[in-house]
Amino acid sequence: MKARDRDDEGRARNARPRDGLGRPLPYGAHGVERQPEGVVRPPGETVAQAQALLDAGMPFHAHEVFEDAWKSGPGAEAPLWRALAQLAVGLTHSARGNAVGGARLLRRGADALAPAGRETAGDPAAAGAGVVPGTPYGMDLPGLARWARELAGRVEAGAVVDAAAEAPHLTGGPGPV
Repeated sequence: MKARDRDDEGRARNARPRDGLGRPLPYGAHGVERQPEGVVRPPGETVAQAQALLDAGMPFHAHEVFEDAWKSGPGAEAPLWRALAQLAVGLTHSARGNAVGGARLLRRGADALAPAGRETAGDPAAAGAGVVPGTPYGMDLPGLARWARELAGRVEAGAVVDAAAEAPHLTGGPGPV
C-alpha cells in the first residue's frame, strides 16, 4: 500500500499535479503550479491576485486566494471572502461540466454577496482607500451577483463554459461583468 502524500508539515496533501481547473492529473504529468495556501495578503492584493487567476482561466486557484482571505482576515469580512470563493468554485464546476454543482455554488455565492457588502461597507481600511460604501475594496458586488445568476442560468440550460472567457471582472471595470 502506498503511503499518503504529505506536505512539509506532515499534513495529508495530494502531491499529484493539477490542471488549470484544479483537477488531479496522473503522477509525472505536467500540471500547473499550485496556489500556495495560508498566505496572508492585504485585501487589495487578494482582489488583484484572484482577478489575474480568473483572467487566466484558473478559478480553482482564485478560490484558494479568496479562501486564504476568508480564513486569515477579520471575522466580519469572512462572509465576503467566502461568497467570492463560492463564485470561483461555481465557475470551476461549471467549466468542468458539473452544471448542477456549478449553478448551485454560483447562486449561493451571489445570495451571500448582499449581506457581505453591508457588513464590510463601514470598514475603515476600505474607506481610507477611497472605496465607495457597499463596494468593499472596489469590488462591484451587485455586478458580481448578476454575473453569477446569469451564468448559473446558462449553465443549467446546457452552456459549455470556458473559465477564462466567462471570468468576472471583480471591480466592475472592463470585462464580462
